[in-house]
Amino acid sequence: MTNTGMFFRMLFSAVFRRRSRAMMAVVASLVGAATLFCLAMICIAVPQQMNEEMRAYGANLIVTPTSSTTSADKAGIDEAMVEHTTEMVAAKGSEKHATYRYENVRVNAAPYVMAGVDAAQVKNLNHHWVIDGSWPSDGKVLIGRDIADAIGLKVGSRITIGYRASDNASSSSSSSSSSATSSSNDTNTDADANGSTSSQSQSSSGQPTQDGRVSSDIMDTSGTEFRVAGIVDTGGSEDSIIYATNADVNKLTGVTRGVDVIEYSAGANDLNALVQSINDMTSMHVKAQQVTKITASDTRIITMLQTLFWIVSLVVLVLTLVGVGTTISSIVSQRRNEIGLRKALGASSVAIGTEFYVESAMYGLIGGLVGTAIGYGLAQWLCVAVFERSIGFNWWLGVASVLLAAVVAVVASIPPVHRATRIDPAVVLREE
Repeated sequence: MTNTGMFFRMLFSAVFRRRSRAMMAVVASLVGAATLFCLAMICIAVPQQMNEEMRAYGANLIVTPTSSTTSADKAGIDEAMVEHTTEMVAAKGSEKHATYRYENVRVNAAPYVMAGVDAAQVKNLNHHWVIDGSWPSDGKVLIGRDIADAIGLKVGSRITIGYRASDNASSSSSSSSSSATSSSNDTNTDADANGSTSSQSQSSSGQPTQDGRVSSDIMDTSGTEFRVAGIVDTGGSEDSIIYATNADVNKLTGVTRGVDVIEYSAGANDLNALVQSINDMTSMHVKAQQVTKITASDTRIITMLQTLFWIVSLVVLVLTLVGVGTTISSIVSQRRNEIGLRKALGASSVAIGTEFYVESAMYGLIGGLVGTAIGYGLAQWLCVAVFERSIGFNWWLGVASVLLAAVVAVVASIPPVHRATRIDPAVVLREE
């Protein structure tokens, strides 16, 4: 029999003679590998999935017209520019977007903000909106909870909405959305309630005037009748806005123009760089900015999870070292007489140490393989339970987990093996 054959024969016979101790070493490595692999898989998968979950609560990037476009022709952002900006965002990662056109309107002579939207886009972007009823469609509007409570409206009620160009003639009519404040604009020519044009202007106090007198249409309650399709309740600024389809807003105002705000849920890794690239293109006449409350929360939560991962991983690693080291130390103590006899017969300290290191590595490999499989199962179950989506197996991480388990087992066995190689055979044999 060759030396190699004798080596493995002695190794496996030693393992099978002490199966209970060997099982304890394997279990210690298994628990460590399972926990570390599960944490690593979650740490890799969670940032991406957490980012997607956070972006379901609204936009993390908004694009608005620059002052030059809003003060000159008040055309807003045209469709071509929306497509171009969307292409820039999509080139950096996944994206969802929605456009908003804001106009000042009247309901029972009281001023409100009306937003022209594509219902499908807004629904896809804002999963957190609570809708009682349905989204807006032709002839139907979605109103905010604050407006519904103030006027006493319910789903199915009728609402008369009036549009006056004079209400939108100021150069900086502001309208709030869920993540930004944008300018509402219209043409410089005003139309009265009967559709005829007249020379209106602004008085020194800011009130609309007609022929040098303060306009009396401030109490005009005429307008276009809509049916309330639904009521939106978010607890934010959306609750004070009336949402209608773009076609209905165009029909109500008599003017077709661009949008005031584009909201993006962008999956770009570097959102700052994306914002800078949009703002650097001055020819686009738009400006981009992050929605701080979304991006800051996203970054903070991910950082906290990663910090927690490293802390728990360190604790698990120490416990694994202690567990494997204690088991190997117990095995060495049981084989003390055998080691002394082998040294008396001429076995070198290197040969004895090598046998123990290989034995420890074998425990680590077996525990690492089983533990990695269990760890993946745990990670898969957690991701499905929390995020309702599965994760794929990372083979590179799996190989690293098995190798790490073997290395940890070998490192944990260094102190007891060092003691084993220092056993004096004369002392051991005299005790026998």
